[in-house]
Amino acid sequence: MKRYCFALDLKNDQNLIDEYVSYHKNVWPEILKSIKDSGIIDAEIYLVQDRLFMIVEADDSFSLEKKGEMDSKNETVQKWETLMWNYQKALPNSKPGEKWKLMDCIFKL
Repeated sequence: MKRYCFALDLKNDQNLIDEYVSYHKNVWPEILKSIKDSGIIDAEIYLVQDRLFMIVEADDSFSLEKKGEMDSKNETVQKWETLMWNYQKALPNSKPGEKWKLMDCIFKL
């Protein structure tokens, strides 16, 4: 099993943050299916202030490239991602359009 950790910011507006949280309490079924179909076994998103942290556990068939390709061909995923950009804000020094930034593990017990 593989583990990936990502970070992303939200726009610093409590109403927008509340809406974002609400969407994630009732994620569209097609989005959940696309996540599972890519080889992701489990995913969690944590929030502190306007910073998001996501932990993804995936099987050996998963790759970020494969997930990106699948998402680019899925109209519902594209609609979801466009909607989420209303709430999300790229981390400093991100490339244009870059959302979730892969984090490096610097400590493990």
